[in-house]
This record gives sequence, C-alpha cells and structure tokens, in this order.
Amino acid sequence: MATRRTYGSYNDGCASAHALDLIGDRWALIVVRELLLGPKRFIDLQHDIPGIGPGALSRRLQELEESGVVVRRALPRPADVTVYDLTDWGRDLEEVNAALSRWAVRSPRLPLEADMSPDTLVLAMRSHARAVPGDGPSRVVALRLTDARTAGNEPVAYLATAGPAGTTITKRPLPDHVDARVEATTAAWKALVIGGAPLEDAGITVIGDTAAVRVLLDATRLDGGQGA
Repeated sequence: MATRRTYGSYNDGCASAHALDLIGDRWALIVVRELLLGPKRFIDLQHDIPGIGPGALSRRLQELEESGVVVRRALPRPADVTVYDLTDWGRDLEEVNAALSRWAVRSPRLPLEADMSPDTLVLAMRSHARAVPGDGPSRVVALRLTDARTAGNEPVAYLATAGPAGTTITKRPLPDHVDARVEATTAAWKALVIGGAPLEDAGITVIGDTAAVRVLLDATRLDGGQGA
C-alpha cells in the first residue's frame, strides 16, 4: 500500500495542515474520540466504532502511537490487559472534537436519526455544557447509559454535576449519594439531549429528584434541538 504524502512534503508548513497529517486519515479522529474519556481495549474500540475493521483499527492505532497521540500500556492485575490511552497531548484533542461538534450542528445533513456510543453522547454533552443560571445549589446526577446500537451491552457509568460554577460529566464509578440516578439507552437519552424530547416521554428510569435531571438537561441540551 502506498504511503500518503504529507502536506509538509508539498512545502506546506501550516500547523493546521500538519494536524491533518496527524489525525486527518479516515477513522483517526474517531479513534481519538472514543479514547477521550479513558483507555479502552482493542476489542472495546472495535465495538464502539461500527464499520471499522481490525486491520484499519490496528493501522490507525499504530500511526497515532507513532505520532505521540496514543500510548499502549498494560493494566496491572487483576485486570492484566493491554489498553490504548491518549497521551496528555492527545487529550487536548477534546477541544478540537468539541469545536467540530459545535460547528457541525448547523449542517442540514447532520444524521439526527443515527445513534451514538455512550462516550460519544457524553462528549456531545460536554461540548455544549454550560453553567446553570442563578445561585442555586449544584445538582449531582448518576447517569448509566446502555449502547442501543447492538443487543446485550452493559451500561456505562458517568457522574454529572450541574451548577452555577459550571457543568461537568466524567466517566467514573458512581458514589452512593447523588440527587438522582438515571438509567437510559443511548437512543432514549439522545432524544432528550439532542432531539429535545420531553422528559416525560423519554422512556428512561429516574430514581430520586427529577428536577435535578431537568437541570442537567437544561445545562447540556443542544441549542435548538440540534445534534452533535
């Protein structure tokens, strides 16, 4: 297979052109996106990126490693598995992913009917997250999302905090005490965050303070019901 020439080889010294040399190949930025919230095994990346073959995924991971964007490491026992993670420099690409998300929501060809992985949906929320108006208390919501694209998936846990100081959503074990707990498929949660559906019609499970869930949605819902 012929190696693609870099923009630099055409005497183009632009930094944005060099960025495309690093992450502009098909699947490269999608692989990065799926690692922004934490490391994953090769098999997890295959599952979370429908359409990518093992050969293409191996090539992209190798190229991203060589570029200093991704690092491969072994988790200690009892996990005892090899995972792929972003370097500190690679994690800075969340700003790029967020900027692309905010830009693309205005596209008339955005595939609003398509589903998303749990991490991708949470990244969309983070891209558009904003502080809660007023001086009320922060609300903490435990969010468990199940990938609706295929059957038999385990839910993925995220902890969201929304308040006047800002809104954060992280991928982490959930604490015992929160204002509300939400169980939802990615399709149902996307209908709320991106589709603008009413909470009452979403078909999700809320345990605890429903008002806290509304605060989180108001702080992360995409403007105008657009997608990310």
